[in-house]
Amino acid sequence: MNPSQCFHCGNEIVEKDRIVFEAKSFCCNGCKTVYEIFSQNDLTCYYDFQSAPGATPLDIKGKYDFLANEAIVNQLLDFQENTTAIVSLYIPHIHCSSCIWILENLQKLQPGIIASQVNFPNKKVRITYHSEKTHLKAIVELLCSIGYEPYISLENFGESKKRVDRSLIYKLGVAFFSFGNIMLLSFPEYFEVGEFWIEQYKDFFRWLIFALSLPAFIYSASGYYVAAWKSLKQGLLNIEIPIALGIVVMFIRSTVDIIFGFGQGFFDSMCGLIFFMLLGKLFQQKTYDFLSFERDYKSYFPIAITKILPDGQEEAIQVYDIKKGDRLLIRNQELIPVDGILISEKASIDYSFVTGEAVPIEKESGDKIFAGGKQLGKLIEMEVLFSVSQSYLTQLWSNDVFQKKVEQKHKSITDKVSHYFTPALLLLAVLSFGYWIFIDVSTAFNVFTAILIVACPCALALTAPFTLGNVLRIMGNRKLYLKNAIVIEQLAKVDTIVFDKTGTITTNKKTSITYEGEILNDFELKLIKNALRGSNHPLSRRLYDYLPPQELVGVSHFEEIIGKGVIAELEGGTVKLGSSQFLQHMSEATHKKTKVHVEINGVYKGSYVFNNQYRQGLEQLFEELAKKYELVVLSGDNDGERKILEKMLPPSTHLVFNQKPEQKLVYIDSLQQQGKNVLMVGDGLNDAGALAQSNVGISISENVNVFSPACDGILDAGQFSKIAFFLRYSKNAMLIIYMSFGLSLLYNVVGLSYAVTGNLLPIVAAIIMPLSTITIVSFVTLMSNVFAAKK
Repeated sequence: MNPSQCFHCGNEIVEKDRIVFEAKSFCCNGCKTVYEIFSQNDLTCYYDFQSAPGATPLDIKGKYDFLANEAIVNQLLDFQENTTAIVSLYIPHIHCSSCIWILENLQKLQPGIIASQVNFPNKKVRITYHSEKTHLKAIVELLCSIGYEPYISLENFGESKKRVDRSLIYKLGVAFFSFGNIMLLSFPEYFEVGEFWIEQYKDFFRWLIFALSLPAFIYSASGYYVAAWKSLKQGLLNIEIPIALGIVVMFIRSTVDIIFGFGQGFFDSMCGLIFFMLLGKLFQQKTYDFLSFERDYKSYFPIAITKILPDGQEEAIQVYDIKKGDRLLIRNQELIPVDGILISEKASIDYSFVTGEAVPIEKESGDKIFAGGKQLGKLIEMEVLFSVSQSYLTQLWSNDVFQKKVEQKHKSITDKVSHYFTPALLLLAVLSFGYWIFIDVSTAFNVFTAILIVACPCALALTAPFTLGNVLRIMGNRKLYLKNAIVIEQLAKVDTIVFDKTGTITTNKKTSITYEGEILNDFELKLIKNALRGSNHPLSRRLYDYLPPQELVGVSHFEEIIGKGVIAELEGGTVKLGSSQFLQHMSEATHKKTKVHVEINGVYKGSYVFNNQYRQGLEQLFEELAKKYELVVLSGDNDGERKILEKMLPPSTHLVFNQKPEQKLVYIDSLQQQGKNVLMVGDGLNDAGALAQSNVGISISENVNVFSPACDGILDAGQFSKIAFFLRYSKNAMLIIYMSFGLSLLYNVVGLSYAVTGNLLPIVAAIIMPLSTITIVSFVTLMSNVFAAKK
């Protein structure tokens, strides 16, 4: 560490203000205090990730007193239930791995903070805290004391418009103004016109050109200087360094030419370079927006919720059609998609998706219930307070708790190339300059500048995100909604596919149901229908739809045991529905068919027999997949349909029956122990554990709002037969990335060979650089669409 720099923030130390503590120098008492805080709490690892990563803490005495007002705090909170509260704070200073590390260890600095998660791209930290042990004001003051003051503005909450950053447009306009006027004033010297008035005013025009270049040099190119300076301060070499160096070299060289009368310099080339680079950056930004990387929340959730109509009828609607004042029916294990008021007498809600705490919270009629909770037990009714938050459900799905730790190969390739590219580029530029300086000074400067400009790895760095972003968009249009781009890479590696049976390879829409046993009277049918009303199991939903409409009956107790059945206590009796083992009833034919057995008030009545209808295109899909993948059907049902499946599916398909949810998880784990990359395709209820354990988990969605944050994607049931296409397309996506890497490297090799030999002018390099970016982005977009069009 440089002794003239502050150990904490890296700023230059004024000697009279120097503070020495534990043999370390600090620029002020604030930085020293932050170091002491970290040292006392055994958090000095903060300084190991990055040299001088901190910021000088500011005096904020009284600034956040408004956070003592509960009404204001309630507007800022994302979630508040009992003693658990969650807040998301925007922190502009987040910039490196040290920031992430310290902000995710806040619980060590202040009692009451339960957990904190950093969203690095958005510079946000999501803090979960115990509202009786600490409060928001104390947390904000802690963040300020360690140099991470949050930006809090109540204008940002509620229905606010997204601010548009127009700085790039302004810089581009200034650069174009300078470039155009300088080119116009340079024409006489370009054409060597020798008129008297031009010769007389030549110096005036040259200094006018110098003045016109200053706005572009100082303002338009400022982003490159700032980025290069920050990179150097952190001891890194990013691509902005050679760009900034090239601009500064051209400006100094041109100024020297004017002062000593050597010529008018390269101000036109410099301003043209800045203009074309900013134009390329604007193109990247617009293309990025077009690809919708921050995809609309509707894309993620092709799921429905049951709305109660004014006449008492039930209707399944899409979650984004929910409006304020709607009355919703929430079944067992269903996600509450919106904030609302509980209408039913009581409810038991699991907020583990939001808080990580699995202990259910009891609610009573009139209480507020928050989006993200999962209803447990009997069905409830609620009235909607707000429509679906555009980001909240997506935030739940993307919660770090449910992320699978996978290697991002494409990202590491980009990082490695960028890491070695810049120092290699600088070395080549210096060596070429050293060679040409002894031959031709003017050419030496041109070569030096052209190398720094033409060999920009921007196109290289954009390859993976643009390809995967476009592939995500195309898959979304075809109704496979993936959590993030990493899932595409994981799909490309899959070699084993495991399918659930009920509700996955069988359809909920077309099922023949027959009843075997004692004839049921109208009252018993009413009890069964009302008992099924709260269940989300695929067989329960099919049987509920099959039974004729019945009068509603109050349910005093409801329990659904995953993989076994349901118990419901109603007005008039107790109903048990489920497997024969669950009802402790065995018959000779039990193991031959899929059945739901019925017991009312302790008396066995009979069973509903399901003659499953398999999804359209199942045989063709398995036949195609069997050529490249190991296939498994993993079912919780008995093996009554083994012979049917053996006839329908390829001989190599493994059929495994009578698997409880925990056994499915163990089975997938055993495959992974053998080195297999497993794709699990199932429903979101019984298969949640297996979906989480697999390398990629895809949940099939029909019209049931069973939300599993453990899944990596949601597939519309109508697209089931296209699974082979999605797998092939993911492999093609990775192929596109490698092809565009090759194209970008080829461009750099050709460009550098011309630059080194002195045959490439800086202005031409400046035009070629954004064109290379346009070429790469166009290539990956075109290729991803071409592969998508292939059958």
